[in-house]
Amino acid sequence: MDGEPQLWTLVLAGGDGTRLTPLTRQIAGAPIPKQYCRLLGDRTLLEATLDRIQPLASPARTLAIVNRDHLPLARGQLATLPDANVVVQPQNRDTGPGLLLSLLALARRDPGALVAVFPSDHYVAAPAAFIAHVRAAARTVAGLSTKVALLGIPPEWPEVEYGYIEPGAPLGPGTTARHVRRFCEKPDLAAARALVAAGALWNAFVLVGRVARLLELVAIVRPDDFEALWSAADDAERLAAAYGALASWNFSRDLLAAVPAHLVVEPAPDTGWSDWGTPELVLRTLRALGRPAPWAAAAASAA
Repeated sequence: MDGEPQLWTLVLAGGDGTRLTPLTRQIAGAPIPKQYCRLLGDRTLLEATLDRIQPLASPARTLAIVNRDHLPLARGQLATLPDANVVVQPQNRDTGPGLLLSLLALARRDPGALVAVFPSDHYVAAPAAFIAHVRAAARTVAGLSTKVALLGIPPEWPEVEYGYIEPGAPLGPGTTARHVRRFCEKPDLAAARALVAAGALWNAFVLVGRVARLLELVAIVRPDDFEALWSAADDAERLAAAYGALASWNFSRDLLAAVPAHLVVEPAPDTGWSDWGTPELVLRTLRALGRPAPWAAAAASAA
């Protein structure tokens, strides 16, 4: 779209998806990570993610990170991307190290990149509305290069499996974004009800920011991890060793929650978003769609 900020896109496909193992075993005949599985229709969640974000950036400007042991599953599904755009992590270390590794790879190509980050295992019922909200977040960040924008989903029920973002004051005229007061990760039911009543938003973990700014925040909050990967970035063998030595940590819980003053949240209503993190959440979406699947009985028993 003319006048829109030029974006890179980054797809996180390194998760193991163990909570949906009963479903993926039923559907695929093996307990594969959910992003590589056809849970609904003829596309996997990863393929649907790549299709959904295509209006934002060309394949040449799209990176994906995968686990080394997932490559046999991933290669065919990432065939639209150049081989050099597939970042391979030695093993899953949660979203923190995985995103850091990906951001460093992108920074080597384009230090001034504006990047939109997407999990590969989410469901979105209204892709056009979803992309419009991402574009709005990108416009906000393009004008405020020190901020990182997150999509916040208006909650439909008090879900205890999601993180919540408490919005603060409006950012200003010309944008629907708001400052961020604080995060609450996977609250209990009473706390979730209170958050929903107070106007908190589900954290979709879809974020937009300058790659340099995101790396600065990692260097502030996780300096040892940043230095370990930064210093080894030009040597594949050293980088793999450094990555393998990192502890697992979550980018949302362990980094973003520590720097709310540097964040803004873009409310993203009417997208039909779900992270499909549990069998219960998958079944809830299917019921809303009126589209029972042949494996629904397995989902119900897993739930």
